[in-house]
Amino acid sequence: MEFLQQNWYWAALAAASGAWLLFDLARSQGDKSQLSPVEATLLINREDAQLIDVRDQGEFAGGHIPNARHIPLAELERRSSELEKFKDRPIILCCATGNRSAAALATLKKAGFEKLFNLRGGVAEWEKAGQPLSRKRK
Repeated sequence: MEFLQQNWYWAALAAASGAWLLFDLARSQGDKSQLSPVEATLLINREDAQLIDVRDQGEFAGGHIPNARHIPLAELERRSSELEKFKDRPIILCCATGNRSAAALATLKKAGFEKLFNLRGGVAEWEKAGQPLSRKRK
């Protein structure tokens, strides 16, 4: 107890850090539309999910997730009819960091798609997790 009294600031820092971790964990568990790279891989392998990359052409050419279909966010509403054949399958949306793909998710939800998921952290998180990137043109 004496240790805690003499080092109260470290104990407070540890408590605040732990609280932040619990908050972040609870927040990520609440939103089932957010997938980690591992969860996305499982969904692709188990349920034949379709991956849609909504980044710009230059970003896509610099490296993309293998077998990802490229539809830039600016063209998504106009080209959503191309995805009709995937309406009964899960669709995973990705971008560089997960922000644009969240907007894409909202656009497709308005168009009537239901099984929509966002790759949390985007291609950056995918690469950080050690998952492969392709530089082949589609």
